[in-house]
Order: sequence, then structure tokens, then C-alpha cells
Amino acid sequence: MATEIKPGEAYGFFTDTSVCIGCKACEVACKEWNQLPADDKGFLGESLDNTGELSGSTWRHVKFIDNVPDETMGEGNGKAFLLMSDVCKHCQHASCMDVCPTGAIIRTEFDTVFIQEDVCNGCRYCIAACPYDVIDIDDSRNVARKCTLCYDRLQGGMEPACAKACPTDSIQFGPLDELRDRAKRRHDQLQAQGIKEANLYGHDDEVYGGLNAFFLLMDKPEAYKLPNAANAVLPGRNNLPGYLGVFVSALLGLLGTVIALRERNRHAGEAPEPGEEGRR
Repeated sequence: MATEIKPGEAYGFFTDTSVCIGCKACEVACKEWNQLPADDKGFLGESLDNTGELSGSTWRHVKFIDNVPDETMGEGNGKAFLLMSDVCKHCQHASCMDVCPTGAIIRTEFDTVFIQEDVCNGCRYCIAACPYDVIDIDDSRNVARKCTLCYDRLQGGMEPACAKACPTDSIQFGPLDELRDRAKRRHDQLQAQGIKEANLYGHDDEVYGGLNAFFLLMDKPEAYKLPNAANAVLPGRNNLPGYLGVFVSALLGLLGTVIALRERNRHAGEAPEPGEEGRR
């Protein structure tokens, strides 16, 4: 049954990684609907994970993670790969929104996190603040970009393109309360089948106040390179390395500009006066 989408209600994604087959239909649908350019694959062109990561031109990314057991990540679950269709989490405590100096990042009437590109000044603060490395800059326009949860489709009463395209219902869209109930039932079902490594991530408020795009994982969050509840600090206040990186980049850029101006002024000062070359 199609979901009736009403402004004023909270919507999101429940991604069940246990049934993801890595087909990348979600990636293709996202790019087609949002008219995102193809990526330069480079050395990843022949690999299964040929998109590599989320970026300003890839808002859905299917991760292929080698399921190699170790002491940190548990004993594995018998699968060669852990699969996960990754996306912006639309955090309740959205640090990107907290640090945005222009108010470009807002929470919509559907409780999703949206970047207003016409208000963005390209400062990159949100990139440093995002704990999931989701946000990227579109260099051609100098604006930050990420998943919008198909805001334009929601406004038209349509579900997001990735969820509609997913052939296994790994990506499920709907009201958050309904998705949380569905996720809990699925988790309990897998646990009853003896799949003890199955766990829910971001469905409650333990990680950044809760995620509007949350997951059923088949291993610990660390295996998927996700911060767990213990180390999920608020980057807007605590991501010192990220902000140092932005500060150093800005400082180097300013230093380069000063040096260039000094060189230009020096050469201008050395220019011969009119008629001087003739006298030589």
C-alpha cells in the first residue's frame, strides 16, 4: 500500500541490510531522479564498490564490506560481504544544521534535513561537522550537497526514488513510528532465528538523538565504520580535528593569496618607467 505523505509528520528510511543484494538500483534511481552526474571511477571502476563513497554527486552508496572476522568486529556471520545502502542519516541532533552560518540547512515539514543551495555560501563547516562524512561540495557551483530524502517527491506525495526502486524492500520509506515498529519486529524475527549479530542502529535516541534514516545491521556498527552509542559525540561541539582541518585549509588559502598579492606588487614596482628601456 502506498504511503500517504502528510506535511507535519516525521518520515524517513528503515534500511534492512539483511536483504540487500548489492544491485545498486537505489544508486541508479537516486542519480536519475536528482540528475546527478556520473562519477570518475578511477581504480575502483572494476570493483563491486565502484562508487567508493558518498559525495556531492553520489547521495546513495552501496557499501561492500569484506566480512573478515577479528576481535573487534566479532566472529562474522558466514557472508563474504556485509552489504549496506548508505545515505544521509537525517539526524535529530543534526550538527551540520547547528554549525551552518547562513541558515542554509533546515528541517523540513517532513522532519528531514535539507540544504537550501541558494542560501549556502560554500563555507564547508557542515562537512567538518558531519559525523558520517555525508556532505560534499559541488565544485562547479560551490555549494554543499547531500541526500534530500527526495524532498521534491515528498512535496508531490511520492516516496523517495531509492525506496521505490529497491527490489528486495531493503530500503523502506514511511512514517518514523511505523518504521520503528517494523524494524523491531524484523530484529526480533532474526534473533529468534538464531542470528544474534543482528542489531538496530539509530532507531532510538542513543545516536545523535535518533536517525530518520536508521538501519538493521548484521554486525557491530564498527564493521560498517559507523560510530556507536559510546563514541557518537556531537561533532558540532567536539569535532576538533575536522574544524582544525577547515581552519588550516582556510589559513593556507589566505597565505597563498597574500603571497600572490605581494609578488604581483613587487613585480609592478620593478616595472621600468615610460621611456626607460629606450634610454638603456
